[in-house]
Amino acid sequence: MSLGAGIFTFVVGAILAFAVNITVPWVDLRMVGYILMGAGFIIIIIGIALLARKRTSVTTTREGIDPVTGARVRQSERDDSI
Repeated sequence: MSLGAGIFTFVVGAILAFAVNITVPWVDLRMVGYILMGAGFIIIIIGIALLARKRTSVTTTREGIDPVTGARVRQSERDDSI
């Protein structure tokens, strides 16, 4: 989600900065475009960082019969890799 939002923000900023030739007296659309492009770039970098550190979880379950007691034994291991 954050990558898509960052790309969208960057594209809207680029359109405002380079493609729109409308003059509005109370706002500089070129500066707003540059600000949106910078914000979009930051959102993309944060999104990539969050994707890189996403955790994966591995669960291993083993079942067997204890040879001494004859009881059923269940062993579970969980590995949360970073």
